[in-house]
Amino acid sequence: MSEDFLPKIDRDRRRARGAVSNHASRFETQREDINDGWDIEEVRDRFLTDVREERPRSVITRNQSPDISFDRSLNPYRGCEHGCIYCFARPTHAYLGLSPGLDFETKLVARPKAADVLEKELSRRGYRADVLAIGTNTDPYQPIERRYRVMRAVLEVLERFNHPVAIVTKGTLIERDIDILARMAAKGLAQVGISLTTMDADLSRAMEPRCPLPGRRVDTIRKLSAAGVPVRVMVSPVVPGLSDHEVEQLLQAGAEAGAQAASWVMLRLPREVAPLFVEWLEEAYPGRAAKVMARVREMHDGAAYSAEWGKRMRGEGVYAQMIAQRFEAARKRFGLGKDLTKLRTDLFEVPLARDGQLALF
Repeated sequence: MSEDFLPKIDRDRRRARGAVSNHASRFETQREDINDGWDIEEVRDRFLTDVREERPRSVITRNQSPDISFDRSLNPYRGCEHGCIYCFARPTHAYLGLSPGLDFETKLVARPKAADVLEKELSRRGYRADVLAIGTNTDPYQPIERRYRVMRAVLEVLERFNHPVAIVTKGTLIERDIDILARMAAKGLAQVGISLTTMDADLSRAMEPRCPLPGRRVDTIRKLSAAGVPVRVMVSPVVPGLSDHEVEQLLQAGAEAGAQAASWVMLRLPREVAPLFVEWLEEAYPGRAAKVMARVREMHDGAAYSAEWGKRMRGEGVYAQMIAQRFEAARKRFGLGKDLTKLRTDLFEVPLARDGQLALF
């Protein structure tokens, strides 16, 4: 096997990446490096981004989780080049036979025909419109979107159908699509959530190696707001012992940039994310590792994570309650609402096809 699958990867090979390792997923047997018997030093290349394409039969994913406010979502990409070490979506890469570690950041899947598939799904007889959430798993405006332009095409379809959309992103590339978003927002059909984890550029670069820096994301909030697009500032995730002291600062930055509402989520470490996060923490902030994980376990009855509905997003206990109280006090102080105005669903209409007939599938 290749050294790509060894637990520890040299720093030079994983420069500008979040994960420290490329461990096997829960669906794989152990990954290991085997010496071929030749006593020759082998030079290993850096981890480069590799993208393959897929055309799914459906792009609308349904869910029934009581912890979230939407029942359908769309993901233009699998994996995410942003490389956020805390990303709760990392375990989904295991379903592709890939590691939630460095594979998640470097072996990506794009859906270049997603807009075409979406158009067919929206055109089906009996479809009923409701808010389509995008960016709830991996970021739709990660760097490869500049090349594939999947989101641009998806938004063009949604605009034609007058279909409501709520986008979550850290990517400033969303500014490219302000023209479409502004037109949709004017009809009550679009809103955006911008995620801020910290205002500390060094901490951000360590945790979110290929994300735009925090100040740049604040500029995006300002530009979207100025264009009339409702924005929610998302303090997500709150990382105990690293970024928890910044709750008020993050809300103030979002409010001053024009955000209308705010939300927060506590650090979540499901499945393979927990060991990946601990590895990173012990390397990047060894002096704080014990304190951080002690706080995390305090909120989940001694475990690194609990998937119980109603608790997984916020945790429980004294520390979690303190963060919730601080957030609420700051939200009110800076004039931020709990929610953005509800998007309209009554404008949805299947547009005419090019031949003038209804496009029914």
